[in-house]
Amino acid sequence: MITDFSIISASPEIMGGTPVFAGTRVPVQTLLDYLKAGESIDDFLDGFPTVTREQVIALLEEAGKRLVGMVA
Repeated sequence: MITDFSIISASPEIMGGTPVFAGTRVPVQTLLDYLKAGESIDDFLDGFPTVTREQVIALLEEAGKRLVGMVA
């Protein structure tokens, strides 16, 4: 689990506990859906201006580290 609360948060009061980008109501899954559909980070940020580029990059970096760590 990502523990840097400047990146994501989950609370029963916000989106029923769905992991969202901290300080927003934008689910992390939405970014993943955008990327899976071939959209760019810029496209995502244009659609969800409450999320910062720094949050997106930090999330992707942390996810990458954890995936590599699982197989290393």
